[in-house]
Amino acid sequence: MKAVRIAFLIILLGPVGCASWEHTPIDIPEALSFVQTQTAGDVTVSVAILNSEEAAQHLGIDLDESELQAVWLRVRNASEANFWLLRSVMDLDVYSPDEIASMYESQFNKNDYAALLQHLRDQSMRVNIPAQTMSEGLVFVPKAYGGRYVDVRLVQDVYDVTQAEISAQARGETVEKALDLELRFEYTIPLPDGMFDFEDLNEARIYFESIPELNSLDDLRTTLTQLPCCSRNEADDEDGDPLNIVMIGSGSNILHSLARAGWSFTHRINLESVTRLIGASLSNQPYPVAPVSDLFLFGRKQDFALQRPRPRISQRNHMRLWLAPFRYREHPVWVGQISRDIGIKLTPKSPSLTTHVIDPDVDLAREYLLDTLLAGGFVDAFGFVAGSASASRENPASNLVDDTYFSDGKRLVILLTPYPKPYRDVRSLLWERSDAPIREAQSPAADNSTAPLRGSTVK
Repeated sequence: MKAVRIAFLIILLGPVGCASWEHTPIDIPEALSFVQTQTAGDVTVSVAILNSEEAAQHLGIDLDESELQAVWLRVRNASEANFWLLRSVMDLDVYSPDEIASMYESQFNKNDYAALLQHLRDQSMRVNIPAQTMSEGLVFVPKAYGGRYVDVRLVQDVYDVTQAEISAQARGETVEKALDLELRFEYTIPLPDGMFDFEDLNEARIYFESIPELNSLDDLRTTLTQLPCCSRNEADDEDGDPLNIVMIGSGSNILHSLARAGWSFTHRINLESVTRLIGASLSNQPYPVAPVSDLFLFGRKQDFALQRPRPRISQRNHMRLWLAPFRYREHPVWVGQISRDIGIKLTPKSPSLTTHVIDPDVDLAREYLLDTLLAGGFVDAFGFVAGSASASRENPASNLVDDTYFSDGKRLVILLTPYPKPYRDVRSLLWERSDAPIREAQSPAADNSTAPLRGSTVK
């Protein structure tokens, strides 16, 4: 029994650490890439993300080992207000310095562990930002691949505001609450690793010559209706998935909006990514930046792809986008395909010998994209045009890997806004009405779930 207890303690406590803790502080932000800075009134916020090597050097631990990232913040508060940083807005799973240190405790002796713990505490960003100060530090969050949307929210100290109101009332004065009770700074920070398709995105290189400008909504509608119904294979002799979305805005605007809405970047197809994809498929483990197979339009494969991953590799929403050979009022036009993956199957038609199985109700994935962008305030206007592949539930169409699907044949067209816009200010293009996803797949028996109110005259 004594041996059992000793073994249990060894398992519980883990191996005794013997490595020495070493770190070499780096110059922040001078040594970091992709530092982004924004200013609102008298407050300036700078943000960057330490890559794996920078974090290991600066902190003396391998954050990749625990699937973590260090976000660096600097807040220059030249105002007269005291602010609080809402760390959980950056990520609901934000980690404390003590929590991080505890993950590495078994690797170091007692003294080195104590030094590491204190270093992480000292390097952490404070949550209170006093007036007329500059504060900087690190916030530890779960690792994101390819890029990260960082939402920095500063709220004015309500205690101070309330005290000012009470004092003013005692003097017989009235004080309006400060307009800047909350300041919000939003960033999309790329995290390239040499494998992401967005790293090759250069809009100026896609079309060397000038391309037509469409200056009216009527011209835009006509042109979008005349596009091919579907993506194609490389030989251009078979239809792939339907082209059911159009987004208007720069590539950086699209990447920013979709990253903010929770979409992830994707790896290019190469030996490393295919090997990882096959491994994740066999084990049904997550691969949040898994590559998307190539489809073709305008004589080339997609310019980039994005996805909304789920815990299993077999389940995700994904889209492919191609820059169109025309512009609308000097804005780039992106034509694309979106679908929801609900499984994985083996197929000789894919270079990885595996492919995702798409949800047959492709209009539901189209609706999902609209929902996520509306919820984030990224839509200036939207509408629907004909031109995509139309197929019924009873007589579905098929893609290149023989997955069946049905659709009303409409394309969702979204004009993006670079600034958040509330739903009440979003415009409809008043083109065509789309069918209702989910209802398209239902039988007449489902009509019993919806009935007119008694006495209603609405038909």
